[in-house]
Amino acid sequence: MKLSSVACPIPTTAALIGCLLLLATVSEATITCSDVTNDLRPCLSYLVNGSGKPPAACCTGASALASAASTPADKKAACGCIKSAAQKINLKVQLAQALPGNCGINLPFTISPNTDCSK
Repeated sequence: MKLSSVACPIPTTAALIGCLLLLATVSEATITCSDVTNDLRPCLSYLVNGSGKPPAACCTGASALASAASTPADKKAACGCIKSAAQKINLKVQLAQALPGNCGINLPFTISPNTDCSK
């Protein structure tokens, strides 16, 4: 977690507690696009050229990513990375959208170049 520089006067205990709560709510994603790429690399060939069920290595990586993206900030970051990557490759959108279900995982967003990752 990155601490921001918030000016907090400390005249009372209540003010100190308030400042600590403010600092505790500041969060940043710990997932990077490199993490997302590494987890989903085994899915690339399947998403571009595949059909049917995804390979086991793909599902293992997708599951690892889903587990790692535990905070709202992580989920938004992972979504943005996936969206960006999806825009750069000619993936089969139906396979991408079906990937979480085919791997038995839940993602709070659809894998698509048009996904709104701000929510």
